[in-house]
Amino acid sequence: MNIHSNARTCLRSRVSLVQRLSVTCSAEQVAAAFAVSTRTVYKWRARHRQGGEPALRDRSSRPRTMPRLTSVDRAELVAQLRGCRLSGPEIARALKMPRSTVAAILKRANLQRFSAVVVPARRYQWAHPGDLIHLDVKKLGRIQGVGHRITGDQRDRTRGVGWEFVHVAIDDCSRLAYVEVLADEKGETTAAFLIRALVHYRQRGVRVRRVLTDNGAGYRSRAFASACQRFRTRHLFTKPYTPQTNGKAERLIKTLLHEWAYAIPYHSSRARTAALPRWLAYYNGHRPHAALSGHTPLTRLQRGE
Repeated sequence: MNIHSNARTCLRSRVSLVQRLSVTCSAEQVAAAFAVSTRTVYKWRARHRQGGEPALRDRSSRPRTMPRLTSVDRAELVAQLRGCRLSGPEIARALKMPRSTVAAILKRANLQRFSAVVVPARRYQWAHPGDLIHLDVKKLGRIQGVGHRITGDQRDRTRGVGWEFVHVAIDDCSRLAYVEVLADEKGETTAAFLIRALVHYRQRGVRVRRVLTDNGAGYRSRAFASACQRFRTRHLFTKPYTPQTNGKAERLIKTLLHEWAYAIPYHSSRARTAALPRWLAYYNGHRPHAALSGHTPLTRLQRGE
C-alpha cells in the first residue's frame, strides 16, 4: 500500500474511522477527530459497506476504460518483432505506429533492452564426423610470473607483455578437438592452422567437408580461402553478432580456460603452452562429454556415430 506524503489517512486510520462512525459519533464529529472533511468520512463508510475492510485499501489510479489503448494483438505483434531483434524505431516503421507507442508497449512488457529478449536456442548436430568443423580464436595475455587471476590481487597485474592466440577446431558430431597456441590471428596464420587441423582429422579417418568460422579478418583472408579450396572444404560463416551460432567452439574455449589456461598458476607462457597437449589428450580420450551421453570424443569417433 503506497501512501502519498500529504495523505490524511492510512488503512489503519480508515478502519478506526469507520468503527467510530458505526458506534455513536456523527460524521461531523469523526471528521473533526481525524482532521478530514465529512465528504471523506462518507466516502470511506460507503467503501466499507460495499466490500468490508479490503475495500478501504488504495485503488489503482488507472481509468476503468481506455478507448485509445493499443489492442492486445497489436501489442503481442510488437513483442514478437522485438524477439526478432528489431529496434523500437524499426518496429514503429514496420507497423506504422508512433515510436512513443511502441516504446510504451516495450516498457510494459519489460523489453526495453535487447538483453531482456530471450531467443530460444536452436540446437543442432551434424550426423557424421567431418560434416562440419567449428573454428575460433581466443586471445590470452602472456604470462610473466603468477598474475592477479590466481592471487586475486590487482597489484599483480602485468601490463605490456603482449598476447598469444589460442586457435581451436572442434568436430560438430564427435566433439574431437584440435588446439594450437600461435603468435597472432592473421590470415596466413589461420590458414596454416586450418591445414594442420585438416591433416590432423584426416589422420584419424575424418574427411572434413565444411568449416564454420566467424567473420574475423583472418577467416576472410585470401590465404584462408585458398586453404579451403585446396582441401575442397566449404567455408561457412556465422551470422554477425550471434556467437551462439558457433556455440561448440565457444564452449570448448570456456572449458579450455577453466581446465587448462587458468587451472593452475603458470610461471611463464611456455609452461602453459607445454601443458596443452596433455590436457587435449585428456579432453579427447578420457573426459566424459555431457552432449555425448557421457562418452568421450574418441569413443564417439570410433563408433562412427
